[in-house]
Amino acid sequence: MQSVAVVMEEPRRLKLASLVLDEPGPADIVVETLWSGVSAGTEKLLYTGRMPLFPGMGYPLVPGYETVGRVIDAGPDSGLAVGANVFVPGAHCFGSVSVVHGGSASHLVVPGARAACVDVALGDRGVLLALAATALHAVNTADASGEALVVGHGALGRLIARLLVGRGVAATVWETNPLRATGAEGYRVLAPGADARRDYRHIIDVSGDAKALDSLIQRLAPRGRITLAGFYEAVGFAFAPAFMREVEFRISAQWAPGDLGETVRLVEAGELSLDGLITHRRDAREAAEAYSVAFEDPTCVKMVLDWSAL
Repeated sequence: MQSVAVVMEEPRRLKLASLVLDEPGPADIVVETLWSGVSAGTEKLLYTGRMPLFPGMGYPLVPGYETVGRVIDAGPDSGLAVGANVFVPGAHCFGSVSVVHGGSASHLVVPGARAACVDVALGDRGVLLALAATALHAVNTADASGEALVVGHGALGRLIARLLVGRGVAATVWETNPLRATGAEGYRVLAPGADARRDYRHIIDVSGDAKALDSLIQRLAPRGRITLAGFYEAVGFAFAPAFMREVEFRISAQWAPGDLGETVRLVEAGELSLDGLITHRRDAREAAEAYSVAFEDPTCVKMVLDWSAL
């Protein structure tokens, strides 16, 4: 079976290509993709060539881990039925072609256990579930109470702020670009220079800017905590100010087992809204332009590819 996939041939060089899918086994499902999201974190690093090397990575590669689709074939041991609407956090189904994480394609073969059934009413907002699960993991890792500062008002920062507000935490978000300062729901967004506070107990950074750590440390109360929830090429900071405050650092990676299921529950229960986060949509046939916009247009909070024409 053939699948049309986004293929990054090398940094800043992207195209659509027809690839042969691996043969599905009895525990696998075949998914017809409806929508996929473009990650402004992981995929941007791959696109720009700044992603640190790790086992299995190499160009050309198929990116993507934010896919919503329909099951069109289901193995007897997959646990799912044909017609189910599912979220797929990536796939490894293109033979020798590297996949990081392999979800940006018209058709996928994945183990049924990796897919999560989602309400069809979510539509393309379902692509946000991996990001929302990552936000939930960051909030759990940060263990913030009372009030917290979130640094960065992209999609991940907005989801973290919404989750904090849902837990009764008063959230402030810093954003340096005024084009991204709108869209707050239950929290305030400030430019760092407009915030005079230097007594935050909890700071959650999603900016990925390691150079900002020294300034964040200066904004902490004694024994305050910084949770690093972005992706950083290298991290360093002046020791003396951190020493004087006895700063605690935590690192939050991607979502862990259990986070996705809890995120689906929160969304379906109306306890976490995914509304207003998708700002740009493109036909998947326009993938090359879509990726450029996703990474270079500051008004783009989230880009979604529509695969219905393929």
